Amino acid sequence: MKKNIFEIIDVSNEIYDKGLVSGKAGNISARFGDVVAITPTLKSLSNLDEEDIVLVDMDGNVLTKGKPSSEVNMHLEIYKKRPDVKAIVHTHSPYATGFAFSNKKLKRLEGFGAIKTPYLSDIEYEKPGTDELARSASEGIGDEDVLILKNHGVICVSDSLKEAMLLAVFVEETAKTQFITIMLNSAEDSN
Repeated sequence: MKKNIFEIIDVSNEIYDKGLVSGKAGNISARFGDVVAITPTLKSLSNLDEEDIVLVDMDGNVLTKGKPSSEVNMHLEIYKKRPDVKAIVHTHSPYATGFAFSNKKLKRLEGFGAIKTPYLSDIEYEKPGTDELARSASEGIGDEDVLILKNHGVICVSDSLKEAMLLAVFVEETAKTQFITIMLNSAEDSN
């Protein structure tokens, strides 16, 4: 378990360093059987220590010191509906979140699995940390690996933390490419 906790810390540092989260935003979790290790609430992902990672059971009961992320129920509901998911990375990456705040859909591009749908799935805004968000996100993710939370951020799921993180990076790069394309196309239209 200790190795897994250090992996959460490493991934937390990496997504912070890559600019996928800032301040005290975002959260990461990993499931180990009936126990979930999750980042704490109100603490930056840039400087976590081993004792900051909180262990909870599948009912949300805290098994260690500390207070889990306010999004713990969202993570738990996804794990309950998706036994294949072992890791969740929730970011507020600037470009992908910009799409989440806009009326533009984020296209699903090649590079991370088969394209089954033309756009990434999204759900309407629900207040962060609420049971409504937990329910909506767990239903909205379906069998997808990415979910856009309107006016909020991005959820990436996988069977490993590293893969969920790589997916979050890919989603942000995809959003950046699409943003640049939209800007270039609009500049051409004005000439």
